Amino acid sequence: MTDDTPLWTPSPERVAAAPLTAFMAAASERAGRRFSGHGDLHDWSVDDREAFWSLVWDFCGVVGEKGDTVLVDTGDMAAASFFPEAKLNFAENLLCRTGAGEAIVFRGEDRLEARLTWDELAGQVSRLQQYLLAEGVRPGDRVAAMMPNMPQTIVALLATASIGAIWSSCSPDFGEQGVLDRFGQIEPVVLVVPDGYYYNGKLVDVAGKVGAIAGRLPSLRSVLVADYIGRAAEVASGIGNGMTFDAAMARHPARPVEFTRLPFSHPLAILFSSGTTGVPKCIIHSAGGTLLQHLKEHRLHAGIADGDRFFYFTTCGWMMWNWLVSGLASGATLLLYDGSPFWPTGNVLFDFAQAEGMTFFGTSAKFIDTLRKSGLRPVETHDLSALRAMSSTGSPLSPEGFGFVYDGIKKDLHLASISGGTDIVSCFVLGIPTAPVWAGEIQGAGLGMAVDVWAENGAPLSAGKGELVCTRAFPSMPVGFWNDPQGEKYRAAYFERFENVWCHGDFAEWTDHGGIIIHGRSDATLNPGGVRIGTAEIYNQVEKMPEIAEALCIGQEFEGDVRIVLFVRLAEGVLLDADLERRVRNGIRNGASPRHVPARIVAVADIPRTKSGKITELAVREVVHGRPVRNREALANPEALELFRDLPELRN
Repeated sequence: MTDDTPLWTPSPERVAAAPLTAFMAAASERAGRRFSGHGDLHDWSVDDREAFWSLVWDFCGVVGEKGDTVLVDTGDMAAASFFPEAKLNFAENLLCRTGAGEAIVFRGEDRLEARLTWDELAGQVSRLQQYLLAEGVRPGDRVAAMMPNMPQTIVALLATASIGAIWSSCSPDFGEQGVLDRFGQIEPVVLVVPDGYYYNGKLVDVAGKVGAIAGRLPSLRSVLVADYIGRAAEVASGIGNGMTFDAAMARHPARPVEFTRLPFSHPLAILFSSGTTGVPKCIIHSAGGTLLQHLKEHRLHAGIADGDRFFYFTTCGWMMWNWLVSGLASGATLLLYDGSPFWPTGNVLFDFAQAEGMTFFGTSAKFIDTLRKSGLRPVETHDLSALRAMSSTGSPLSPEGFGFVYDGIKKDLHLASISGGTDIVSCFVLGIPTAPVWAGEIQGAGLGMAVDVWAENGAPLSAGKGELVCTRAFPSMPVGFWNDPQGEKYRAAYFERFENVWCHGDFAEWTDHGGIIIHGRSDATLNPGGVRIGTAEIYNQVEKMPEIAEALCIGQEFEGDVRIVLFVRLAEGVLLDADLERRVRNGIRNGASPRHVPARIVAVADIPRTKSGKITELAVREVVHGRPVRNREALANPEALELFRDLPELRN
């Protein structure tokens, strides 16, 4: 195997059967020209966005009123508007199938199993919709969920969206303050929670946390407790406005779901930024933009079709959960797994894949790397004959990871490394099922996405590393940020680096094959195991401790992933011993989440700051990785950077 040999090339039969091939034929007819390949099709998709996105609507069978206007773009990228005359409902598009076929299959480690047909799913959505309406929930109200990845969570999302209310979710392993930092900003009227959950074979009790959170959200009208561990009634009884999820549904009979069709740009969901510089930003995503972008990515780039068995390992606090749920709009059966991907063994997800005839397996680069190092080889132990595609995201998939997938999992497989983010609830670059797969490379830019790599001066780079940008508007750009009426925070987040151009904060590089390599974040966001984490959420917990004078956190590139390193300046007379390290980790785990816990804690004598008094995470990160530091003149104490160079604690 040489660098000039692809790891996988689709057979002519697979190319012919790919939905992307059918779409290209439809695009050729609409454009009045023949497209020579994906690159040619992509050029058309960004040059004639009106024709492209109109065809996506038609090809994917969007349910709704399209209107005559596809795009209003006066040159201000942030203000562009897609389908301004359209009316649709997100839930109506996801519940477009009926019958006794399976819509959802769920496993909660080795403790729970559940299945819902399309008719059963619609019936539950109807019952919960009626409950929400009876509680006075209306379009624009917020429904929040601190939930495991289980069927009730999807029912709650669809019931919320059917009304035109706004959904928001996080996973139940977040600490009390982490949840309040998110939901406290958006003032939900209904909160959906579990009675507990299982992780790594252990029961996790959340009753105390649920009660405390509910007590600090004065906007709540009701708290619905979903039964996971058999204690829903008990937990609900301890909350003043609590009720079990099942009791709420039992109040109403199943009937056809009533869908409120609203404008394309009507808010669907609020997702949260990582909280790098303070409490997380509340990113508002539209119903139409989310639906159209996910349909495009699922059908054309992932090849998902009616009847597929679609799986992604994710929590409800990651945008990939939203991406997974949208698979219903393509007629796919959702395979949900909640818990540890290594309980009771590292084969558990492949056991699930074999048993359920999984056709699409979504995971993270960290999972693939861990599997590779474990010595497990599903290719030798499991029947994965139904598996057609595998997707990896969260962090860059290493060339070794690419190689292991084909050597240790399945040889004839479309492996798609994908990259985008919470900011767009979708991808900028992802798979192309009709093209070869090369080790270490993402295959290309998403259709309709004017992706490029720019140098610091704004010049496009055909070679070398630069900033990942998108130069033209696309439908899944956020509606805006919550509590940002003038859009100042929104514009500063994405359009400040380059005027009127989306700068995503990734280091990227084009390849000779027309693919792209993501080299990691170019900002201070941490990304361990593919989960974006903000440093501020860690500081909030650490700085409560009197032993810690101040702290600084970075992500260290290590063994093909990113690990969290916490530097602490200790109070006078304090030593960083095993007991203090344990208490720091426990405080972060309980106050933020297990994902926020640092892999290394290192004591330093000083922490560099700017002249305005801000700690300089990026400068420290560059020193740790042996890279030059820009703008040293902006630092009040640049000599402190040397304290972070070549530290023995970070070598293993």
